[in-house]
Amino acid sequence: MAPKNIFAATSNSVSCVNSNGDIGVNTALGCIPAEMDKFVAWLLPILFSLSGGIAFLLMVYGFILITTSQGDPKAIQGARETITSAITGLLISIFAIFILRLIALDILKIPGIS
Repeated sequence: MAPKNIFAATSNSVSCVNSNGDIGVNTALGCIPAEMDKFVAWLLPILFSLSGGIAFLLMVYGFILITTSQGDPKAIQGARETITSAITGLLISIFAIFILRLIALDILKIPGIS
């Protein structure tokens, strides 16, 4: 008995084909690529977008804390630390993008990561 192909085209199939013609897995997030290089290329922009959004929300939270501190030095210091931590995390995320592109594209010349 031959093993079943999980990407067989049936009515109950979980596979899909995205707009680039690549085979993927149909999920609630859409058609996720099944090949590792295409999956990484799909995942990295999402992760960096999330990190930027979280850093922005933390900065807004820190600014709200400063606004509502009513001159309390401890509250202002805590809010400044929150804003500083958010900016530091954002800078680390941005530098991670540059380092990834430098190593993956320029040095190792890995295809599929753009």
